[in-house]
Amino acid sequence: MKRVIVIGAGASGLMAAYAAAARGNDVLVLERNEKAGKKIYITGKGRCNVTNAVAAEDFFPNVVHNPRFLKSCIHQFPPERLMRFLEEGGLRLKTERGNRVFPASDKASDVTKCLERYCKNAGVAFAFCERVLKIDVLQSTMFRITTDKRALEAEAVIVCTGGISYPATGSTGDGYAFARGLGLRVGPLRPALCGIECPGCEPLQGLSLKNVALTASRRDGRRIASFFGEMLFTHFGVSGPIVLSMSSLLNEADLADVRLSIDLKPALDDATLDKRLLREFDRYKNRQIAHVLEELLPKRMIASVLEQADIPPVLPVHSVSKGQRAALLRALKGYALTPRSLRPVEESIVTAGGIDVKEIDPKTMQSKKYEGLAFCGELLDVDAFTGGFNLQIAFATGFAAGNAI
Repeated sequence: MKRVIVIGAGASGLMAAYAAAARGNDVLVLERNEKAGKKIYITGKGRCNVTNAVAAEDFFPNVVHNPRFLKSCIHQFPPERLMRFLEEGGLRLKTERGNRVFPASDKASDVTKCLERYCKNAGVAFAFCERVLKIDVLQSTMFRITTDKRALEAEAVIVCTGGISYPATGSTGDGYAFARGLGLRVGPLRPALCGIECPGCEPLQGLSLKNVALTASRRDGRRIASFFGEMLFTHFGVSGPIVLSMSSLLNEADLADVRLSIDLKPALDDATLDKRLLREFDRYKNRQIAHVLEELLPKRMIASVLEQADIPPVLPVHSVSKGQRAALLRALKGYALTPRSLRPVEESIVTAGGIDVKEIDPKTMQSKKYEGLAFCGELLDVDAFTGGFNLQIAFATGFAAGNAI
């Protein structure tokens, strides 16, 4: 039996603590907040999208950075196993659109309670309102943990302090500082799954678009990526599911070289949409074009689309030239946005970048430099798209770390 200290009582920390205790170890969790799972409470808008019900092999295309590093732990603890684990712990689950898995109660707090039950039944001890200040290596298999209240020694330490997103939940970058202090490489930290600032969107603030396609391309026309689904105009630019996913692919890009466009009618190809326009124009030939477009677009978007097509909104339909119709078609199939920056990392759902995965054993999450010292979850340079994938990474890396002790 080893003395194990887990730093952080979030998703990866709770799973690591349980897995280590289930192996017969003496486990203490140190948490700077007054309760466990503070960030879990706000995930999925308070509903907690715990995982995505895909097979392990289908998981990896949804990982943006370093999917190969995760192969071992995801195969060891795939979504199916996590779901079974939670349900056997008394948490009923449901699967919604996009294979997103939520607690049936729609309460994120029930996820935390389930994990806490597992931990307490396995004999895990908790110390809340206690912040770790430093980790020292005493010898090859012994560590000293200095907190704001005391000093402790342990044969194994699992660091699960989260990134720097949503610092109000306690994620203020402590784990990166511990890693740097012990000589591990920590890459630049970047926002992932966040809004994108685009000037000129203020008049559309609050407008939600469904079933649209968002595409990012470079100035030379090379496509970066395209996502289909929902998005939202905000006071700073755009947000919503497909924007969040896009941001994770743009956080290392020079946004001055990036163009965003929205296909407002992705179900129709250019020829079909042009025929639709001709039908509407023939039907309402004496109306102003702005009124005719109410058949095709949300009212609040019409003026902006016409502006991009350089067509006066009061122009009668019978006066629309072939060239103007072609310009309108381009605006409908490629409404242009100019990205200025991503929102700050503190507002992002997850933190990209972090501890270089070359420093970590992918089977055990232990540092290759210090046996018995592991890092999990958001601290690592791995991140994924929305849909429960990031929480699955947290649970799987936590399980791998705890189970290896």
